[in-house]
Amino acid sequence: MDALSRLIRLARLRGSVDLRCLVAGRYTLDNPGAGKGQAPFHLLLSGACVLELPGRRIEVAAGDLVLLPRGVAHRMHARGPRAATDVGRRDAGPYALVTDAASAAAARGGDQQERGGPDTPVDLFCGHYTWEAGPGQVLMDMLPDVVHVSLANGTNADADTDGGAGHRGAAHLGRLAPLSGLMRDEAARAAPGAEAVLDALCDVLLTLALRGTPGLGRTLWLASAQDVVRTVTEAVLRDPAHDWRIKEFAGLTAMSRATFIRHFVRETGMNPGDFLTRLRMLLAADMLTRTDHSVAAVADAVGYASESAFGRAFRVTTGETPARLRRAARDLR
Repeated sequence: MDALSRLIRLARLRGSVDLRCLVAGRYTLDNPGAGKGQAPFHLLLSGACVLELPGRRIEVAAGDLVLLPRGVAHRMHARGPRAATDVGRRDAGPYALVTDAASAAAARGGDQQERGGPDTPVDLFCGHYTWEAGPGQVLMDMLPDVVHVSLANGTNADADTDGGAGHRGAAHLGRLAPLSGLMRDEAARAAPGAEAVLDALCDVLLTLALRGTPGLGRTLWLASAQDVVRTVTEAVLRDPAHDWRIKEFAGLTAMSRATFIRHFVRETGMNPGDFLTRLRMLLAADMLTRTDHSVAAVADAVGYASESAFGRAFRVTTGETPARLRRAARDLR
């Protein structure tokens, strides 16, 4: 199993769609702060939006996925030449549906044309990922405050240099097109099992986002142009108890020590030692929550000769002691 697949499975994240917004004009969705163990996301299939965060505004274009690992309160503004009229919200099976008069009429007429430009109706899926105490939190803590990627072409949407993300149209969704078509179809039909299908597609979205976005600071991207992060991650996952040194990591990537550190920090936003610790704590959290191994045995399995040293590292990384995390996981069973 490749490193990214293993990390995602270890994290045991669960995605759900909460709301679909279909509006042909300006409209604002207010999103309160998420609770502990939750990260909201937004997937824009057509139209254009602006994500408003404290002190920051982000242009969101068709094909973009935005994930907020810290669950910060935010607003999503649907853009349009005029204000949306007769906006209503209703239960649509597995999620809530927000529509305006123009979009509702288009839906009744079967008009689902995907086109670019400022007049394109907004089709926005909003949801969240949840996880239990343990490895999921460690993984989310390795991500930046905002993960903004274009699934239309697998690039960092914030780093577009070809005229800006806002100029991409839904007609150019690329590899996202089959996925978006399936999401729309399941959402529209609301057939038995639609919720399970949409939840599974959320898992696909997260994997595509994490593997396709090299170059963002403080990330766990395994798509480094020179395979630096992937090589290190795979080596640590194969043998977390090994006494890993920077010189050894550099040798695995055929780089000098200084060159390796420079590339690694650029790709992850962390020094190799911190990254190594976080990977070990993710594995340790998984063992603590899924096995009955003693804390000493878990410490030894992830490369710590001392249970006390392991406990300190675990507490700094997760905010919990190993024993407290284990009790919390058992209380949820």
